Parts: sequence; structure tokens; C-alpha cells
Amino acid sequence: MSPEPGTYAPNNILITGAAGFIASHVTNRLVKKYPNYKIVALDKLDYCSNLKNLLPSRSSLNFKFVKGDIASADLVNYLLVAEDIDTIMHFAAQTHVDNSFGNSFEFTNNNIYGTHVLLEACKVTRRIKRFIHVSTDEVYGETDSESDVGNIEASQLLPTNPYSATKAGAEMLVMAYHRSYDLPTITTRGNNVYGPNQFPEKLIPKFVLLAMKGQPLPIHGDGSNVRSYLYAEDVAEAFEVILHKGVIGHVYNVGTQRERRVLDVAEDVCKLFGLNSKDVIKFVDNRPFNDKRYFIDDQKLKNLGWQERTPWEEGLKMTIDWYRENPDWWGDVSGALLPHPKLSMVGFSYDDAFFVQPRSFTDCNDVTGRESNGTSGLKFLIYGKTGWIGGLLGRLCKDGGIDFEYGQGRLEDRKSIMDDIRNVRPTHVFNAAGVTGRPNVDWCESHKVETIRANVIGTLTLADICKQKGVLLVNFATGCIFEYDNLHPEGSGVGFKEEDKPNFIGSFYSKTKAMVEELLREYDNVCTLRVRMPISSDLSNPRNFITKISRYNKVVNIPNSMTVLDELLPISIEMAKRNCRGIWNFTNPGVISHNQILELYRDYIDPDFKWTNFDLEEQAKVIVAPRSNNELDTSRIQKEFPELLPIKESIIKYVFKPNKKT
Repeated sequence: MSPEPGTYAPNNILITGAAGFIASHVTNRLVKKYPNYKIVALDKLDYCSNLKNLLPSRSSLNFKFVKGDIASADLVNYLLVAEDIDTIMHFAAQTHVDNSFGNSFEFTNNNIYGTHVLLEACKVTRRIKRFIHVSTDEVYGETDSESDVGNIEASQLLPTNPYSATKAGAEMLVMAYHRSYDLPTITTRGNNVYGPNQFPEKLIPKFVLLAMKGQPLPIHGDGSNVRSYLYAEDVAEAFEVILHKGVIGHVYNVGTQRERRVLDVAEDVCKLFGLNSKDVIKFVDNRPFNDKRYFIDDQKLKNLGWQERTPWEEGLKMTIDWYRENPDWWGDVSGALLPHPKLSMVGFSYDDAFFVQPRSFTDCNDVTGRESNGTSGLKFLIYGKTGWIGGLLGRLCKDGGIDFEYGQGRLEDRKSIMDDIRNVRPTHVFNAAGVTGRPNVDWCESHKVETIRANVIGTLTLADICKQKGVLLVNFATGCIFEYDNLHPEGSGVGFKEEDKPNFIGSFYSKTKAMVEELLREYDNVCTLRVRMPISSDLSNPRNFITKISRYNKVVNIPNSMTVLDELLPISIEMAKRNCRGIWNFTNPGVISHNQILELYRDYIDPDFKWTNFDLEEQAKVIVAPRSNNELDTSRIQKEFPELLPIKESIIKYVFKPNKKT
């Protein structure tokens, strides 16, 4: 069979994760329907993959299986060239949400780093005509239970769990490579899928196998969570349509408008097995966070000619029949059938199994046995030598007699970071590296790949290695991921807390920082410090917020939380000594406006200084990306360091008095 005239016709397709559930259905369909297409199936055969899923294709002349990991750049580059690949359908991923709460590092490695390897190989080899990236509807986050309008493809991404966060992160990479390198990408975001061959950690096969064994069906929470389910062959057909008719640069929702509560699914399974649901269903503890509903609009895909074909009742019956005929398809799956997944079900990423926690970290304590006011035995490894904060940290360590070295490796280069830690053997690592843009964050809007590489991939790589080695990482992040809203209005004194979700996506810089912060929540060895509009006593430094606004022709006048580095950087060292971890709003208490700062500048530095204000609308005409304005709640850091000065007092003490002109 050949595709319709005027549609895309691939020659050699690489399908990643091909022995997994959805990808195997797509692979078998394409191999059978298009004998003129060569299909190269790549899979590392993780716990949820099975070569038997590809049995229908194994004897076909146009099919080839390769066992390997997408994270291997050498293998991926070799396959693209040796097999003359012109099309990639990228399914490979860790996908089970439950596992992501207990083993999130594997999700970062597979879903973000693996995707990045593929994209970079496509950029280097320059032979790919179509790259289809398979994502999930979960990147949209939770849908309002009352909404009758599904998320369209242009909806904001608001992931709520480690799995969906890594998928959203991968999507950002795909988008960036399309825009920066013209890589011909298409992204799909799909509803839940069910059918034959699915590993029984997922809801429907788990219920089916448990019902076959006469065991209770466990439901997280009260079972009111709503999901939409598509039969696997319908989804395979959707990918066939997208492969041939999808438009480069577009996103397609793959979904259904038919929704069901988890409780309804369990009751339907019981009905088909002739079981009394009241006797069989067992309610268990919920996930750490369980979205109540995902709802997407699939009209864009329907416009390409696809439609759902399999009714729920028919699909569920066919699925049950398949598992009855193939009860041992997956071997011993007792761990997967538990109400919550066992971590042993998921393979470790590294030979030394760093997920076995080498050292536990509590909120703020001295796990090393040293007095926090001492320096004996401390050895800091600092990244960001040429940066403003990194340079100041080195100076503080030198003045305080703390042994330290600057990192030599690039953060995105895992091997060089491993070499640094092996050579330096630090007690703590400080990350003051990253991309903020020069002269400002507008630079990031036109250098998105570089921004992702430094702020997302690099930071995650460093956190991951520190976790592996049992080292606490102090990561200098940003508080420019929030903006005043109805719950936190300007001038109210109500600040954003550490647990609040970012609500500002106006700049690409802030998007990357918000994304990586969400992922770093899963690393219990990381202390994230949200810095805002940093200020120091060095008024000649162009990165100094006071220096910046004193040189502008016009400034806005908005109160903001800010960080006085002269006071807070020594506190960051003390936090390292105390082994503090988690997220901290790293600003002085209170807010101060642009005009208040410039008034102090006039009073202390230049009596003749004058400035002009303009509003946000006028500002928008001279900047590329919007700016974040907010107040951060500093209750947490004030409790740990009660001597911390309010912002205006701190600026006067550390900046203006030392620089006062006589």
C-alpha cells in the first residue's frame, strides 16, 4: 500500500521504544501496510518492553530490530547514517506516573536527555525529513471538572507530576530545535491508551489480570478521577495519519471526548467478569498528586481524516479476551499488580545504582558532624567562575578560609562533571552557572537551544551526578517565575511561597528556570535558592540591578522582592554548612520599588540624578520579552536566619552607605 497522493511518503523510519505498548502497535501496522517502507525498531528492552510485541513483524523483509538506548549518541548517529533514516517516530519514554514519584531520575534521563540526543543527532546528520515526537495530554495539567471545552494544542503547559514535567521539558527541546535549526518536527499529545500487549502497571491491564486472579481491584483515592481512553489500534491509525498528513511544526491532540471515572472502569471490568464490584473494589492511598481530569480537543486531528473507531465496550472486551489468551505474556508481574509500584520494577540508570540513597538529607541540619560555624573539612566545588555570583562566592570562600575549586567541565557534559567531582572530592557543590542573557533576558528569546542546554540540561545533569555521589548541591535559581495575580496582588504584602507553582511564562528564560525548578523538586540533595533582581555594593557592575536602572533612559515603578548579595551570599555558604535543602525564596524581606531605589541613589550617590518613569505598555515597546514582577514570601528563610534585614534597610547598609559620596 502507498500513501495518498500529495502526502508525505517516508522511505526509512526509525521507531524508538518500538517494543513498548503503543509503538509496537504502530510498528506492526506500518510494517504490514507499507512493505515499501523500511522500519528500524530501536528499543533497549526495559521492563515494560517485550520483543513478543513485535512478533507480527519479525519475519517481514522490511523490518529490522536493534537493541539499544536512545541515550547513546554514538548508536543513534550510526543508525541514522547506516540505515539512511529519513523519518523518526519517537515513542521511547518512561511513562508510568506512579513510578515517577519514586524514581524520577530515570524519567529525566530517558525523557529529556534521550530526546535531546535524538534531536542533536538529527541536527548533525541533516537527513531527517520528519521527526514525530510523542508526548502526552498530561503536559496540560489538570482540567477544570466543570469545563466542557478541552485543551487545544495552543493551551498552556502546566505539568503537575515528574513524568509530565519531563515530557513537557522534552517538548521544549523539540520546539527549540524546530525553531532554531528548522528540524521538521511534529508533536502529538495523547489520551490514555489501552489494548493488547500493555504492561500491567497501567490501570486497565492491572484490573484485568487482578480480576483473572480473583484479587481486589485497587483504586487510588475515591476513584472520581476522570480519564479518556482510546483503543490501541485506533491510536496506531492516528499515528499513520499524522505520519503522512501532519503539518511540520504543528501539535496534534490524539484523544476522545468519551470520559470515564476510574471507578467506572473498575465497575465495567467487574461486569465483564461477572463480579460484584462492591466486593472486589478496594480503595487505597492516593498518589502524592493525582490530577482529577484531563480533557483535550481532538478536532485538529479529525480534520486530517482520523476518527475513533472502537467503542469502549468492544475495545474492553477485546482487551480482556487477549489477556485471557495470553496470561503469561509478561511473566511474573506481581510487583506491577500492587496498588503502588515497586521501585525494583524499574531498572537503575547507572551501574552503581545511585537511587539507593547514599545519604539522607533533612530540611536544614549538620549531617557531617561539623559545627556550622567551622570550616574544617569543607571543600566547595563552584560552577560559574566567570559569572558575577560565582566570582563573589570564590572571594567569600577565600576570605573565609574555605577550601574551594572552580569546576572545569561544562554542565551539559556528564563525563567532565564526573571528572571534576572525582578530582576535587567536594563536600558541597555550588551552581552559579547558567544563561541569563546579555545584556538581559531578551537574548534568550533568540538563543533558545543554548538557554535550554545551560539552564535545563546542564543543571539537571549536575543535580543528577551530585545525587549519585551523595553530595548536596546549592543551586542559584531565580524568583522571576511569578507575577502578581489575584491571590498575590501588588502592594498586598502577600508573597509567593516556596510551594507555589510558577505562574509567569512571559520570557523563555523564565520558562526554562520554572521547568528545571519543578524537576529539581524530586532531588532531595538540592538546595534551590530563588534569587531576584540581585543587588551588590559594586555599583560599577552592569549586572547589578541598581546599576542597570540608573543607566536606563526610562524605568517602570513597581515594587519587587530583591536579593542583596552582600548579605545573602554569606548566608548561602552557611546554608551549605547546615546542609539545607529544598526550595528557598532567597530575597530580603519586603519589597522595594524602582523609584525608591533611585531616590536612595540620588540621596547617597548623585544629588543631581534624575529619571523618568513609563508604564508597562510603553516598556513592552522596547523589550522583546515581558518581565516578571512579584513579591516572594520570606517566612522560611527568616525562620532560619532571623537576623536577615528588610530589603530597604539592607540596601542602605550594604550598598548606599559604603558608596556614599561626601
